[in-house]
Amino acid sequence: MRWNLRLTAANKGIWKASELQRSLAEHGLVISAGKMSGLWSGQPVSLKLEDLDVICVVLGCEVGDLLIPEPENVHRPGQAEEAERAAVGAGTGAPKVIPKRRDGRSLPPE
Repeated sequence: MRWNLRLTAANKGIWKASELQRSLAEHGLVISAGKMSGLWSGQPVSLKLEDLDVICVVLGCEVGDLLIPEPENVHRPGQAEEAERAAVGAGTGAPKVIPKRRDGRSLPPE
């Protein structure tokens, strides 16, 4: 997920974190300067759902305006193996073959 607070606030005419902080306080959500800085400048470490409700009310927005899905960042099972096979198919070299004994144990180094 990508946090989209600054753009959402800008679309509502709020250009400074301190402006938003004051508006949130007027609606009962008092946020420290440090936490406000984290909310404003990047990804919040944590955020209560109740706080998210207040932010949405103050900005007149929906949760979907603040949280943008990024499904391409989700690693799926088998994705690494598929990428490795694709790299081999693209001529980047053969995968390393490690011989093993019939019982599954590795052979001693030569």
